[in-house]
Amino acid sequence: MIRFLVLFIALALPAHAEQVVAGLSQNRIAITANFDGSEILIFGAVKRDRPAPGSDPLQVIIAVSGPSEPVTVRRKAKRLGIWVNVDSVAIQSAPTFYAIATTAPFADVINDTEDQDLHVSIPRAIRRSSNNIADAESFIDALIRIRTKAGLYQVNPGTIELDQDTLFQTSVTLPSNLTEGDYSARIILTRGGEVLDVFETSIDVSKVGIERWLFTLAHERPLIYGLLSLFIAITAGWGASAIFRYFRP
Repeated sequence: MIRFLVLFIALALPAHAEQVVAGLSQNRIAITANFDGSEILIFGAVKRDRPAPGSDPLQVIIAVSGPSEPVTVRRKAKRLGIWVNVDSVAIQSAPTFYAIATTAPFADVINDTEDQDLHVSIPRAIRRSSNNIADAESFIDALIRIRTKAGLYQVNPGTIELDQDTLFQTSVTLPSNLTEGDYSARIILTRGGEVLDVFETSIDVSKVGIERWLFTLAHERPLIYGLLSLFIAITAGWGASAIFRYFRP
């Protein structure tokens, strides 16, 4: 009886008429001492088990997000001639990096309900905390504005090339100030604003070489790291002084 019920439910569920088959040019980003950014090519195709419907055009969204972490956004004001922090909002979780590419303007690609469910847009990807400040939304806007200026938040409408409603590709630029951690790339298919399929894969961003050694030393052996930094500073100062005395007439 249970097997019959499971089979009945499976047959009653609609099959995915269109699915994503995708890949990345690289799944691992190495942050070295001279790392100045990178670029990832994301490409794929749409797999169909029946002809594509002709009512609405197929749309593609690609969202690449970095690890999320809590953030406190502060607002400063001038008091007695001095700039001081007057208000702050604690954000529960915000991605350290977030890039969105689409085949068309964002509002034409996905409706608000689907965006709310999948947290695709940048404001929806940020998880707010309960704050008593009336204009807490302005703090979220300020965070988005600051990280957009730094290249950490990107919205690139119309940058996905879609060929014959089947093949698609785009590139995502990763800035030099990346946070180490696990990144995810989501590829979302939509028609008429409704989501058809979601494909997700991961990208490993990690420090290597001297960067990894210094990072590990600073976090696991802070005393040794501090003494080493002091030794390097003293040595550099002494060396510069010796060179100056040598070339001084």
